[in-house]
Amino acid sequence: MNVNAQDLSKHQWKDRLVLIIAEEKTEKFQQQLTELQKHQQGLKERKLVVYKILPEKYSTGFEEENWKSSTELYKKYKAEKSNFRVILIGLDGGEKLEQTEVLSIEKLFNTIDSMPMRQAEMRKNR
Repeated sequence: MNVNAQDLSKHQWKDRLVLIIAEEKTEKFQQQLTELQKHQQGLKERKLVVYKILPEKYSTGFEEENWKSSTELYKKYKAEKSNFRVILIGLDGGEKLEQTEVLSIEKLFNTIDSMPMRQAEMRKNR
């Protein structure tokens, strides 16, 4: 089955995405998941969908099942010189933040909360 970027583009203007890309389930990979998992309410408020991406498969959310076979996302997003990478993709589908260290929830939320579209959402939700 061939899965391509269309899978991510279905989120455009609906969700923000956090992609966690790793060669394998390393410590960093687990740390990143744990960091995000502790703040699920904040993720939900910011319309964040978490993608876990490994070389042969990917899945969304925190469950251990529901992995889909695909190499496309890994090939597209993996880091050149690191076996770990986190990417934030905004509502417009653009990459807003990218790093090869575990991303702190503060940095993630601050980055999102400083975006114009997020500020509009927060005003609307007051």
